[in-house]
Amino acid sequence: MTVADFTSVLIWLPVGAAIALWVLPLSRYAIGSLAVLVSLVEVGLWIEQAVRFRFNATGLQFSQNAPWIKDLHVSYHVGEYGFSLWLVGLTVVAMAACIGYGFWVGRDRPRAYFGLMLLLTGATVGVFVAQDMLLFYAFFEAMLIPLYILIGVWGGAARTGATIKLLIYTMAGSLIMLAAVIVYGLQVGTFDLVNAPISMSRWLFLAFMLAFAIKAPLFPFHGWLPDAYREAPPEVTAVLSGVIAKAGTYGMLRIAITKFPEPTSYYRTVILALAAAALVYGSLLAFRAPDFRGVVAYSSMAQSGLIAIGLFSGSNLALDGAVLQMIAHGLVSCSLFLIAGTVERRTTTGEFFRLGGLAKGRPALATLLLIVGVISLAVPGSAAFAGEFLILAGAYQRAWWWAAIGAGAIVLAAMYMLRLISAVLHEARGATVDDAALDLRAGELALIVPLVAALLVLSAWPAAIAHHSFAGDNPANAIVSQFN
Repeated sequence: MTVADFTSVLIWLPVGAAIALWVLPLSRYAIGSLAVLVSLVEVGLWIEQAVRFRFNATGLQFSQNAPWIKDLHVSYHVGEYGFSLWLVGLTVVAMAACIGYGFWVGRDRPRAYFGLMLLLTGATVGVFVAQDMLLFYAFFEAMLIPLYILIGVWGGAARTGATIKLLIYTMAGSLIMLAAVIVYGLQVGTFDLVNAPISMSRWLFLAFMLAFAIKAPLFPFHGWLPDAYREAPPEVTAVLSGVIAKAGTYGMLRIAITKFPEPTSYYRTVILALAAAALVYGSLLAFRAPDFRGVVAYSSMAQSGLIAIGLFSGSNLALDGAVLQMIAHGLVSCSLFLIAGTVERRTTTGEFFRLGGLAKGRPALATLLLIVGVISLAVPGSAAFAGEFLILAGAYQRAWWWAAIGAGAIVLAAMYMLRLISAVLHEARGATVDDAALDLRAGELALIVPLVAALLVLSAWPAAIAHHSFAGDNPANAIVSQFN
């Protein structure tokens, strides 16, 4: 097996493991153990790819290409660029932590649960490595199936409404995108993302952008977000916010901006305005949210807006910052939702007025929440600060007011994150908090500490991603050349 084969293995190993879990007569413990083992193997395979990746080389790496539907010139074409390598890494690391969390808390019906989590892993990796537009769409849709079931079966009391909203929003965007994929492929004679020419169609651009804006989500297409983030199990919410949302911003970079340069330029101001609205509106909602998950959920929408500002500012600094912020926010969001899950397990709630005082006698919980919270509010020296600074510097090159809006939103981020930390750790002890609520256990630390460690490493060396996402560290030229 060559390193190029690892790209397909990263997709199909978890899918094959999911099928094995569904058909083999394994015990509950064996099912969870196998799922965790496969997720760790995924991390190991990705590390091997990262070590061998040639960051200064142009073009696609670790690629495989085979005919799929010959009459339509559709192929099974997968491979990685620098920015997609980092997103695959985010996916496998976050999914390993979330699958481990599900094993730790002992989810019921483990055969179905862990199979769906592994299926979601394979589909998400497929989105980030697919180099055929129809293949990309297939993986993009495949993510929805396990998410729908995971929320609908293992979610909270209002899970039915949450899953219906999620399905309606995402299916509406996806069906429009399918029509755009078909029209684009037939017009240019190929669905291959590497070789397909650019298009001048503004309608096709808008169709793709609608689907990606819903997935991200951006204002005003975020209606599914509050219910889904609150009702899903904590680890599923962590995946939704930390990884799945990045499929939307990745699609903007890989397809919308790259394949539709003229419509991107034409609609740039409108999209930047919507992104800025998402950033400010999401930050205000996060500040007003009455619960732990609400703050993290709305802050995720705000961060999606900030990333979109970076992507559509179009400068080298902003594009580098956007990719760095995708990874940094993915790790932050995943960590915070897992911490929220540990708080909910100890207190049965995430509502601030019933929490408070959790810092006393729980040093591990307090330390991890403080570290992740401080990184999230983008203090100088953190990975989030590096990403936001690059985005704002690049946005300033486009127009000063986009940078001003972003800088104002950073102040709001400090306000809502400090409010969260204070409400959970330091205010008067709420009705649901008692001395019997233990500190984080060894199993929980084993899941959350690696995420926090990755954030600390990235804070110390943000250039590992910011300067290693595009060939020659020139994102604008890479996009103009369509990454060839």
